[in-house]
Amino acid sequence: MKIISTNPANNFEIIGEAEETTKDEVLKKVCLARTVQDEWQSLELTKRINILKSLYIDLDNKATEIANLISLEMGKPITQSEAEVKSTLSNIKWDLDNADRILSPETTFESDKETQKVFYEPKGLVVSISPFNYPFSLCCAITMQNLIVGNVVINKPDPNTPLLYKLLEEIFDNSKLPKGVQQFIFGGKEIGSFLVEQDIDMICFTGNTKTGEYLYKVAADKMISITMELGGSAPGIICEDVDLNSVIEGVFKKKFSNTGQLCHSLKRLIVHENIFDEVVNKLIDIAKKQVLGNPLERDTTLGPLVSNSQLNTLKEQFKDAVEKGAKVECGGKQPDNLKGSYFEPTILTNITKDMKVWTEEVFGPILPIISFKTIDEAIELANDTIYGLGGYVFTTDKILYEKISKKLKTGMVSCNNLAYSAPYNPFGGTKKSGLGRIRGKWGFQELCNIKVVTFEK
Repeated sequence: MKIISTNPANNFEIIGEAEETTKDEVLKKVCLARTVQDEWQSLELTKRINILKSLYIDLDNKATEIANLISLEMGKPITQSEAEVKSTLSNIKWDLDNADRILSPETTFESDKETQKVFYEPKGLVVSISPFNYPFSLCCAITMQNLIVGNVVINKPDPNTPLLYKLLEEIFDNSKLPKGVQQFIFGGKEIGSFLVEQDIDMICFTGNTKTGEYLYKVAADKMISITMELGGSAPGIICEDVDLNSVIEGVFKKKFSNTGQLCHSLKRLIVHENIFDEVVNKLIDIAKKQVLGNPLERDTTLGPLVSNSQLNTLKEQFKDAVEKGAKVECGGKQPDNLKGSYFEPTILTNITKDMKVWTEEVFGPILPIISFKTIDEAIELANDTIYGLGGYVFTTDKILYEKISKKLKTGMVSCNNLAYSAPYNPFGGTKKSGLGRIRGKWGFQELCNIKVVTFEK
């Protein structure tokens, strides 16, 4: 079967295709991975790093082509695609530069009679499943950490961007990596389910919570490790004392970057009642200045959603909100002059907690805004979700910020648009936003079997 690549910015015209991986091919890839596993993990860490530094250069040399394919296949504005590639390469470089320090054996105890050390050893064969929204980052960064620690990897990426992954497959296959250390599988849910049923040692999954729950059961039955970075419905709390002019552009970007298709984007805005109208009006002004259009044009700020399926889900959430009394402050429809899965940047007020835009993850350009009177009320609203990935607070009061950040039930919190996403920080959430962490020393350690060895002097 063929996986068809289409352009969501131009009425889903066909732009290419890739062969879907068969079950027989999956079995061969798993067998090959097992065959080369011992060779790869037996290499000294410094030798693996040197091979992967060469691969890093290969990826860097293809940065422009990678960014163009991201924009063409999933609709991300080209400037944002270029930023994704640049930040991913930066993350990989940090991993390569710091792996030796992080993964070297640690002495935990020493006396005149003995020494005790902790060793970080590879898990083995890891299946990495990644989504469409940050297709280069969420595939390559996690893959590279696995390869550094000595794991072999089979990637099952999202089928919405097959041409990008065919390019990445070519880059990996032509690198200095031994054949079979890293492989790709192309297809949808059926082939992904078949893959994780095989003899594997770990699953790394980034995607929606429903699929994460299924994979959690698979891992439990196999008694293997799993890391999961799942959905989010990150709250943003704007306090009365905020310097609004300095943060409002960032508030907008926190929601509408990548057309709202970001797991830890700001998805519910909670604003003090005394500045509510001012915040809404400023966000409307910014929304009206956005340029919807061809993602390959450099002045475009909002592209299409990745698929009609994604668009239909968003439209259902919007319809539900309006039927339950939400007020459409701006947007709320598909633009007439564009052929594709576009949806205008939309701001909703008069929000109630039974609306889907409040209870579900909104993976698109719709922002619900609700008011609060007291900080305790704001915190309660912020935590009123099954998710716990990111959180955003906007205030000039450092003591107040510390209070709020401690009470938010999330894995990450940002103050006044400061970034928490960095290669040296752990990335992940609580509740139904996932298990484990990626990035930094914590991400490396998740991918290792941790062994204690005692030595007699």
